Amino acid sequence: MTTPAPKLFDSDKIILDLCGGTGAWSKPYADAGYDVRVITLPEQDVTDYIPPKNVYGILAAPPCTEFSLALNGHPERPRDFVAGMMPVNACIRIIHQSMPVFWALENPVGLISRWIGQHRYIFHPWMFGDPYTKWTALWGNFKKPVKKYTDRTAVMTGDQIIRCRENRKPQDSGTRKQKSIKRSITPPGFAKAFYEANS
Repeated sequence: MTTPAPKLFDSDKIILDLCGGTGAWSKPYADAGYDVRVITLPEQDVTDYIPPKNVYGILAAPPCTEFSLALNGHPERPRDFVAGMMPVNACIRIIHQSMPVFWALENPVGLISRWIGQHRYIFHPWMFGDPYTKWTALWGNFKKPVKKYTDRTAVMTGDQIIRCRENRKPQDSGTRKQKSIKRSITPPGFAKAFYEANS
């Protein structure tokens, strides 16, 4: 007769936030008492990270720089897909080593699908109450978060809609580096909904 596995409490559940930046995606898990480990530069590089045992969930958001459609307007900037795939491959390696209960890899809709296939889920931040547009895709094994809105006018003001039509986002201010950091932060409405579906 086998002994049933002990029930895991939230504090026992390890969540790896790979290329996590500010930790915005994993924040709902951290707030709930999970053992969240944000693996991000400059403190830790995913390319040489060895995961612990018994990982419960993995959130991966490798840099989109080389895959972004935003580069289409800058033909003088050559893409380096080999360099771009290094953190992606590292995230996939960590996922396979860990065999978590759930995992998701996030990237804006772009050219990354040439290498990792069709996404499983797609959303705009406004669908979760964050007032801006940014087509974002998820790959992985996870329960799909429930979208809160189907009409962006229920979330966004007239000025915000005009700004989106002009392809400007609230994050489009500051230096190039500041704008890049702002645009890469996971919208809090989505992060909360993802946590509610995968906790």
